[in-house]
Amino acid sequence: MGVPFTFVHAADLHLDSPFKGLTKVPAAVRERLRESTFVALGKLSEVVEKEKADFVVLAGDLFDVADRSLRAQLRLQRALGTMTAHGARVFIVHGNHDPESGRQARLDWPEGVFAFGSATVGCIPAYSRKGDLVAHVYGISYPTPSVTDNLALRFKKREGAPFHLALLHANVDGDPSHDNYAPCKLEELITSGFDYWALGHVHDRRVLSEYPHVVYAGNMQGRSIRETGGKGAYVVSVNEAGSIEMKFKDLADVLWREIPVSIEGMESEQQLKNRLLSALEAVRGEAGGRPSVVRIKLEGRGMLHERLLQPNVAEEWIEELREWLGEPEETDAWIWPESIAVRTGGIVRLESVAEEEGFVGELIRGGLAATEHSDASRELLDEAMETLRKQPKIREWLESRSHEERSQWIVQALELSVSLLREDRDGADNRS
Repeated sequence: MGVPFTFVHAADLHLDSPFKGLTKVPAAVRERLRESTFVALGKLSEVVEKEKADFVVLAGDLFDVADRSLRAQLRLQRALGTMTAHGARVFIVHGNHDPESGRQARLDWPEGVFAFGSATVGCIPAYSRKGDLVAHVYGISYPTPSVTDNLALRFKKREGAPFHLALLHANVDGDPSHDNYAPCKLEELITSGFDYWALGHVHDRRVLSEYPHVVYAGNMQGRSIRETGGKGAYVVSVNEAGSIEMKFKDLADVLWREIPVSIEGMESEQQLKNRLLSALEAVRGEAGGRPSVVRIKLEGRGMLHERLLQPNVAEEWIEELREWLGEPEETDAWIWPESIAVRTGGIVRLESVAEEEGFVGELIRGGLAATEHSDASRELLDEAMETLRKQPKIREWLESRSHEERSQWIVQALELSVSLLREDRDGADNRS
């Protein structure tokens, strides 16, 4: 039987992240985003104090870039000092964003903070606040940004502790949405003999296994529209028998959201305006007093579809939404509409048009056929965008698009083509 204890598992702090890519952002939004990773770090310190955690594990990418900013290093030093002053020890590994090779200021870690090196897997005893040995904590840092070795295979359990926690920044089972650094297999972690794998690198929180626990805490603050919803850390309590209870703590200062808004049943722009504002106010109500950056995904079939596909219409809606919602300086719980993605469909279904004889039917049949196969969709778009593909950056961007995205473009182009061809035909009929 062991001694009950509590630890906090966090990762991917990405302190001082620059939040690139947002356009026409007011100063209040830009500054709140710039400070958000530090605010999340402060909230982490509060959780450590409130939960009376015995220790904290930070699973890599504490900083956003290898050459850490002085501001980020000083803020982290202060936060770690607060955690250790509350009685918790802190164990750290560095990942691909903050490897040992990065430029660092000469600062001293507070007493009670342990950073694992990159030469070998270290093993450090962890104690409860009363001084009882509760676990061995193991870890290894990245020497350089790109580590392609399977670091998990280097972890070997050392007897002498009732609980064994492995701290690792890695890609388990080759998640394609993240760089394949320190690749390993879930089965390797499960059969290694450790009780808990505290993972970093993947920004979505995931429990890959229980007993033994293999856990991604995710990042603490979303940094783009790809990182939506609550972000934070796990508070993990272990009882005398080794049973584990996990609680997720949402620490994000700014929320990123993608919300669907359907155009079905709408006949006017006023109806769309009302529905958009209602959806955004619902986001405000769910944010718990925090600001939100929101991408709107228009979907469904309706009469407004063709108007939404007209040049610059989505941009005009975004500009007006920002006006209607007011200046972010006026409230802490502001909403900033980041963009509108039009994924709607027309009243007329392309499948029905494809059954028609003549040029329009043949056009639609060929386009729909291309959406069924990845190679066909790529070939069709390559042909349609031959001139644009001469630009290297545009070509690279096009080649990185998924089959689903290419198919969506083809469908939208087909629907717009049907609309324009029928308008032209009807106009010709009227003139005759």
